[in-house]
Amino acid sequence: MKLTPFVTITILLLTPVLSLTAQADEPKEHELTAKLNLTSNYLWRGVTQTQDQAAVQGVIKYQASNGIILATGVSNIDFGEPQGTGYEQDWYIGYRYQAESVSWQAGYRYSSYPTNDGHNFGDLEARVKWDILTGGVAYTTNTDESPTIEENSGDLYVYLNAVWPVEGLIVGGRLGHYSRTRAGVPSYNHLQLYLRTEGFKFAVNKTDLDGTDGDVRVWVSWAKHFELL
Repeated sequence: MKLTPFVTITILLLTPVLSLTAQADEPKEHELTAKLNLTSNYLWRGVTQTQDQAAVQGVIKYQASNGIILATGVSNIDFGEPQGTGYEQDWYIGYRYQAESVSWQAGYRYSSYPTNDGHNFGDLEARVKWDILTGGVAYTTNTDESPTIEENSGDLYVYLNAVWPVEGLIVGGRLGHYSRTRAGVPSYNHLQLYLRTEGFKFAVNKTDLDGTDGDVRVWVSWAKHFELL
C-alpha cells in the first residue's frame, strides 16, 4: 500500500503523542547554541554538494522551553558547470516535544542559494525519535527550479536512522529513500554507516544512482559546539 505524504507525516506526528505517558525534565527557558563543522565532503541525502571537495559549515540555533526552534546555517557548495560555486543558507522554524523515551519534531526548512539562481526550495519536515531509532520524512512544498511551482514540488524523502553506543564510540547508520517527481530526475536509495566520537565522524556512503553519484564515498568531519546563551 502506497502512503500519501500527508498520511505518512500524520502517522509520524501522532504515534508518539498517543504513546507518551510522562514529561521529560524541564529544559532551559532559552537556549542559543552554535556549531562549527569542517567536513571533507558535503553530502546531502547521499549526494555530494561540493564536487567531493571540503566544506566549512556553521549553524546557529535558538530553542525555547515551550518547544519552539529557530535556526539558520550556511555552507559552501559547488554544483559544477554550469551552476558553479557559491554558498547555501538554510532557514528553519519548528516545534519539538520531548518525553522520557520518545520525542517528535516538525518544522519547515527553506534552503536558499543566493549565488545560484533558481535552486531555492522549501521542505516540510517531521521526525520521531525512540530509543536508538529515528524515523523521518521531508516533503518538498515549493521550489524555484521551474517557472511553475507545481512541476517540481511533491518530492518525498523518508529515512530511518539508528545509533549504538559501543565502548566510547557511537556506531550509526541511515537508510534513506528520495522519491522525486521531476521528469528526468531519478529517485534513489542511499545508505550511510558511520563512527562518531569527541566531535569527529567517519562515514561511508553509497547510493544506487548511476554514474559517479552512485560511487562509494568515504568522508570525515569535525564539529565543535558552543553555548551562546
